[in-house]
Amino acid sequence: MAVLIEPATLADARRVAEIHVRTWQAAYVGIVPDEYLASLSVEKREAMWREAIDKQLPELLLARVDGDVAGWVSFDASRDKDAAPGTGEIWALYVDPAHWAGGIGRALLQRARERLDERGFASISLWVLAANTRAIRFYEAAGFALDAGSAQVFELGGRQVQELRYAQRVTEPVTAATP
Repeated sequence: MAVLIEPATLADARRVAEIHVRTWQAAYVGIVPDEYLASLSVEKREAMWREAIDKQLPELLLARVDGDVAGWVSFDASRDKDAAPGTGEIWALYVDPAHWAGGIGRALLQRARERLDERGFASISLWVLAANTRAIRFYEAAGFALDAGSAQVFELGGRQVQELRYAQRVTEPVTAATP
């Protein structure tokens, strides 16, 4: 399976939104209330991603397999108020559930790290829901480490969820992680 990583275009906004919603609905079962997951709107996400692609903020790369978008990663400077200068952030990384554990997430993460390095970022952070053990295993296998004391709690769909920040130096190699 050949994976092509390339920048998103406006024509890709719908597929990016479909993967965004579909992945949430698969990955967050039991973490986020079912009613919230069922209420996710591809149309609203498409509008959001259309605007992001148009403004090129954040940077958005797609993984194509046989011409179809199978996953994507968005990244830019860290949005965290306490981020050290030179910190980039993986804003989101989603792979269509039909392509989980096929190396697409690893390929997207590697290319995002290369782009952040090219842009001069020395470290990378990302946020992950504490109950999302699959994602945590993926990021830890890729060399990310928990940023101790970073936990934050917020409400999502009427449920309190905890989010954790993970970080690493840009120069760390991506290892055999499989999302």
